Amino acid sequence: MAEQVQWKTIAVKVDVATNVAEVAINRPKQLNTMTPDFFEEIGQVFQQLDKDDRVNVVILRGEGRMFTAGLDLRAAITTMQGEGLEDKSKAEQNVYFFKLVRAWQGHFDQLRRCKKPVIAAVHGQCIGGGIDLITAADIRVCTRDAQFSIKETAIGLVADLGTLQRISKLCSPGLAREMAFSSISASAERVFRAGLVNEVYENVDEMLENVRKLAVVIASQSPLVVQGTKYVMNYADEHG
Repeated sequence: MAEQVQWKTIAVKVDVATNVAEVAINRPKQLNTMTPDFFEEIGQVFQQLDKDDRVNVVILRGEGRMFTAGLDLRAAITTMQGEGLEDKSKAEQNVYFFKLVRAWQGHFDQLRRCKKPVIAAVHGQCIGGGIDLITAADIRVCTRDAQFSIKETAIGLVADLGTLQRISKLCSPGLAREMAFSSISASAERVFRAGLVNEVYENVDEMLENVRKLAVVIASQSPLVVQGTKYVMNYADEHG
């Protein structure tokens, strides 16, 4: 039996028989771009799944043509400008922006803080904030058509929602810096060779079939042991 919950920007399905949850970015007509609502919801979803004893593993994926086209610039700029912010001092504007970015970072950090393993399944484009998101997951896989891009540099931003802190620990530092400095798109084959993804599948159906099998295998292990293992590995990554 599966329980489904529809948020504004996310769809969540919990299969109580397998103890696996699926979290889907669900703005396919907008190419799954990330709005302020999305940042709030992704954090809340993973906080809830962290506390849900029916869930041992979480799969993260995107609906529609791609995983995500990254930040919804129009919505983000409106939020960054803030209501009445133009009347504030430069210092107050800087503090507002700092707090906003820290809040968005915190929402993505919930994937890493979640006690349950998170598997990111990427197809199509994974741009900008998508890299921030998947680098907070424990395991990453993709389809052969997947393209990965740290796009912030090309639009005059620093990728400060988690990518730069994590990606060099997950793959070849040389590729990580090339992507960050140039905003080029890296193919599925390149990121696989560099270690960013574990497997490359021919299409979405094949990818999801295999990801779900892996999730069931992990979910069948002792939850306390798996969660303890994630805690120790996270601690080693952060203090090693």
